[in-house]
Amino acid sequence: MADSVARLYDAVCASRKGDPATSRTARLLRSGRAKMAKKLAEEAVEVVIDAMADEPEAVIRESADLIYNLVVLWVAAGVEPEQVWAEMRRRERMFGIAEKLPKNLPESAVRRKVVPIDRRRLNKSRSSKAG
Repeated sequence: MADSVARLYDAVCASRKGDPATSRTARLLRSGRAKMAKKLAEEAVEVVIDAMADEPEAVIRESADLIYNLVVLWVAAGVEPEQVWAEMRRRERMFGIAEKLPKNLPESAVRRKVVPIDRRRLNKSRSSKAG
């Protein structure tokens, strides 16, 4: 899935230079973020309607449209898929794979970044204290 989204992202990025007369993506990118956000919201509503109507095939089609419009908005906002995947990995470490951030989480916890430990520095520090 991530590979498909990455390929879609690359294609949307390439469409920025495309002709809006022939490229729906180029036209959407030039329409502004408000229009892109509206299209994203419309697709989300269509997914919900089809899910409530118990129409799984329509949910699949509309979900693909939803992902497309989300990626277009990411490109316009300067967000890369890897940034989203990194946030998902961070949340998974904190709450588990199926959980989203709790609504009552303190602001400091939402913005906290996980910094990798430089084990060489840590070991050097430990060895100098032991000696």
